[in-house]
Amino acid sequence: MKMKDRHITILGGGPAGLAAAYYARKQGLPFTIYEASNRIGGNAITVRHGDFLFDSGAHRFHDKDWEITRELRNLMGQDLKRIDVPSKIYYNHKFIDFPLSPLDLFKKLGLRTFMRACRELVIARMKSRREVENFEQFALRTYGKTIAENFLLNYSEKLWGEPCAKLSPHISGKRMTGLNAKTFLKEALWGNRVKTEHLDGSFYYPEKGFGTIVEKLAGFCIEENVRRNAKVTNIYHDQKRVVAIEINGDERREVLDVVSTLPLPHLVKLMVPSLPQEILFLANDLRFRNLIVVTVFLNKDSITGDGSIYFPDPTFPFTRVYEPKNRSTYMSPAGKTSLCAEIPCFATDELWTMEDDDLIECVSSSFVKLGWVRRDDILDSRVIKIRFAYPLLEVASERKSRTIIKHFETFSNIKISGRNGRFLYAHFHEMMRFGRDIIEEYVSS
Repeated sequence: MKMKDRHITILGGGPAGLAAAYYARKQGLPFTIYEASNRIGGNAITVRHGDFLFDSGAHRFHDKDWEITRELRNLMGQDLKRIDVPSKIYYNHKFIDFPLSPLDLFKKLGLRTFMRACRELVIARMKSRREVENFEQFALRTYGKTIAENFLLNYSEKLWGEPCAKLSPHISGKRMTGLNAKTFLKEALWGNRVKTEHLDGSFYYPEKGFGTIVEKLAGFCIEENVRRNAKVTNIYHDQKRVVAIEINGDERREVLDVVSTLPLPHLVKLMVPSLPQEILFLANDLRFRNLIVVTVFLNKDSITGDGSIYFPDPTFPFTRVYEPKNRSTYMSPAGKTSLCAEIPCFATDELWTMEDDDLIECVSSSFVKLGWVRRDDILDSRVIKIRFAYPLLEVASERKSRTIIKHFETFSNIKISGRNGRFLYAHFHEMMRFGRDIIEEYVSS
């Protein structure tokens, strides 16, 4: 098919949909984005509250794919800054480097606990490398009992809402790879410079919030190619290809090529006629975690010097706290700052339906308990709730999602992208890569 005869229908105006649209426009391919809400950006937006700005999560752009980094720097220009702010984990009233640093563990845990952790780590790594079945096995066999139980298992269960024996080994990503004897020696010899490199504290961030990245992408895509308040209510197919979509229950649009970034179970349920029962059953088993972000605005100049602080302790309601000002001074007015607390939950949890005032009190009282603020430091607060924040990576979910996606590959004109679309825990640079690869496939076909 000639380029001028193609038209790509993109379902969803979040980062993955905008990435596909961005590369489509660069290649001269016509497209239309259909977004259900009245705004674009999905779960990666920046919110303004008076003179304060904060993101819908502790978003950062990591320099993990040089081609994508170059693309984004060209798009953002001088607005994209390189930031060096490592993170911490709160443990036993101490703030410990995260990802874990051997030298810092020695200082914070004490000699006896540190030596026990080292012995367990060495024994764990000397054991058989047989395949692990879940995250609990992965953590114990890779890092030993002390490290696993205190820093990984409790935090992961709190974040994902399920016992670690039910979670996939892949939820850890690559954030713990530096915990070894080689890193310990390098840190002992060269100190903080090496430690900062190990902690991966460097990332890119826009001056006025992460949401300006998606705003730039959207601006490049041109407004006339984006339809807001356009909820996809049905997707029609003839068993071989998608032939049309229905918008808002009453508007049918014929389609040529489709890129879906919709949550994978949602995509399955929209297909008309229905997909095979096996696929429907698998889709029903895929779950997501929602996220509540509680932001407290403060009459203080600064609280922490960290990128993010992780809280495995179950007595705290949140899993992660970040101070937007540490990413960019533009996020708070002079002499003031803010703290954002992330509370993951299921849509069926009591937390999800809790009143905003109760959520704010819960978080504020924890900040007071930590000694970060006094009650009279609090100027205001804000709560936002985000659906489909994280695909829940259970032991069997990867097999189920692969089976579903493989079924969609039998359709000649639909491709699936995005964290929720592909049902994996991917980052922004990966969203961009997915979009680029999909468009290159269309161009070469």
